[in-house]
Amino acid sequence: MELSELQVFQAVAAERSFSRAAARLHRTQPAVSQAIRRLEDELGERLFDRSSKNGRLTEAGTILLDYAERLTRLKNEAEGAVRELQELRRGRVVIGVNEAAVHVLLPIVLLFREAHPRAQVEMRRVPSRQIPNEVLNRSLDFGLVTFPPGERGLLTVPLGIDELVMLTHPKHPLARRRRISMEEFGRQTIIAHNDPSPRRELVLQLFEQKHAPINIQISLPSLDGIKRAVEMNLGVALLPRRCALSEIAREQLAAVRVPQLRAPRDLRLVYRRAGESSHAADAFLEAALAHAVKE
Repeated sequence: MELSELQVFQAVAAERSFSRAAARLHRTQPAVSQAIRRLEDELGERLFDRSSKNGRLTEAGTILLDYAERLTRLKNEAEGAVRELQELRRGRVVIGVNEAAVHVLLPIVLLFREAHPRAQVEMRRVPSRQIPNEVLNRSLDFGLVTFPPGERGLLTVPLGIDELVMLTHPKHPLARRRRISMEEFGRQTIIAHNDPSPRRELVLQLFEQKHAPINIQISLPSLDGIKRAVEMNLGVALLPRRCALSEIAREQLAAVRVPQLRAPRDLRLVYRRAGESSHAADAFLEAALAHAVKE
């Protein structure tokens, strides 16, 4: 059963006439009659009462008309949905990140959303080491990594270098210092993230190697929670500078360098080298390239 034949059937049912349906469809009357005959032969039922003068539908024809109208609506909805994807009125971009990476990507999301306000962006929390494979197997459109991925078939957009800094309340005694030693940092009341991470382990190892104490007094499960606690002057925290740029700019927080604990990271947006990608993903990549730093 062809959709084109169902559309001919709908025209005949609407016009109550083979000739008027043919004129409406810009087809010959014999072509319209043949399309109806093929439908009737396939179904084994008459669709129109040939004895009536007004092209009345049979019971089978009434049933088929209901389904034909549903199928036509679905066809129109499907075509409309594809057009919306092509025009980026809809569509979705899925990005693998860790918690700190969200702040790095938000300026790119802003550029993307300004141009395509109805497209969706979903950021999923994914361990960094899993991101390259998930991009390759199409579970993700993009991912943010801090290392050159070894997998073939991937390219990256450089987004700059991030470093750890000590965040303090603006009135903290150390807030106006440009830099402090790791020993000075270790003596402060420290607010830390309680989720294990390579950077956390690196910092703890550095203190252990120096046989220096580190005074972690408060552990929280999120970066935003840590920043709010520092704003309340509950202590200091060692966090990526980029995750607090807005608070630093508004002077809600102060950033002090701790050179021994910088742990600089090269931030890169990773994506597939080849293969079909969605219109939304292509547009997001364009926004990322506009935001990229020169290497």
